[in-house]
Amino acid sequence: MIEIVERLYVSGQITRDDLAAAKAQGVTLIINNRPDGESPDQPPHAEMAAAAAALGLDCVHIPVIGAPDAQAIAAMRTALAAHEGGALAYCRSGTRSITAWALGELASGARPSAEVADLVARAGYDPMPILARAGLL
Repeated sequence: MIEIVERLYVSGQITRDDLAAAKAQGVTLIINNRPDGESPDQPPHAEMAAAAAALGLDCVHIPVIGAPDAQAIAAMRTALAAHEGGALAYCRSGTRSITAWALGELASGARPSAEVADLVARAGYDPMPILARAGLL
């Protein structure tokens, strides 16, 4: 779990066991950016949502195939804005999750592009494809 900004984390694939650790960090919302069936070792969303609910966590499924589209970016922004507590977004490697968040920040003007690029880079992801997709390169 990598903290991007206060109370927002991204991660590669998590397991049911990771949910309790996320809750201990203040996470109250899990955002699953993986489509079901993407890989055979991946738990289905319904299973993860049930495990999250058993811990008192909310869980939303915003599947992203390839690069996040406008609908996924908007859904991510809506989910985060509607939630009071911390959030953990995950996909296979975390790239789609951080990309959806960053593109939403850039499109809304919530943060300057240099700040978004710095946050993405500090989390260990390459900001250049995000900036290019946003038309900033």
